[in-house]
Amino acid sequence: MIYRILAVGDVVGEPGLAHLERHLRPLRRLKDIHFTVVNGENAAGVGVTPDQVERMYQAGADVVTLGNHTFGKMQIRQRLEEDPYLLRPANYTGRAPGRGWGVYECGRVRVGVMNLIGRCGLDFHAENPFTTADKLLAERSDVAFTLVDFHAEATSEKLALGYYLDGRVSALWGTHTHVPTADEEVLPRGTGYLTDLGMTGPAVSVLGIQPQQSIETFLGGLPGRYQSAGGPCKLQGAVFSLDSETRLCTAVERVEIR
Repeated sequence: MIYRILAVGDVVGEPGLAHLERHLRPLRRLKDIHFTVVNGENAAGVGVTPDQVERMYQAGADVVTLGNHTFGKMQIRQRLEEDPYLLRPANYTGRAPGRGWGVYECGRVRVGVMNLIGRCGLDFHAENPFTTADKLLAERSDVAFTLVDFHAEATSEKLALGYYLDGRVSALWGTHTHVPTADEEVLPRGTGYLTDLGMTGPAVSVLGIQPQQSIETFLGGLPGRYQSAGGPCKLQGAVFSLDSETRLCTAVERVEIR
């Protein structure tokens, strides 16, 4: 049987969250989706609140993943400990609250979701994502599909991890840059791959914030408090078609809802 997995790019600000609430369930029906993973680490601009996580579940997310802004809103700490459907990068230090790996029911199969963060130009305090993935895969083999959200800056690091895990995970996608890449593919050993999903947020923006605010920063001015851009929004992500017999990917399709 083919299972269709939807991965949604970083939700940015209140406009992005509202757009997700309007369009995620219709998209799930349109694409006959069995399971959905949403990266929500920018829903509050920098970080996410417990109420926003709940809204993402109500919108249709099965699992919410995070990244370098996991602790941007410290009130999320307790929810990270209590909520098995909310993941932060697994290669954060063991002293960090929460978990980076979860196993979930999806019809007649079980799905494992792994959240990792890159170290190249992003978070050198994290443990090695390659060896962390090895450890988690060695510990858990009771799943039909393994999905990986790799929250990383460098395309080289994302591609390298994709090839490193090729054939050992069902799908791996990148998040963090908020700009979708056009390299969706099934890697040689059967892992579905996309370097970056893009974002869910204001379409006329610089990574979700008001263009003038970003321009001012690059001109040397003070950036000020994060300000979401207004206007129309977009939802970006990808659908991975996974075969329950091989546990690997048969097709990858980018999606965008404006």
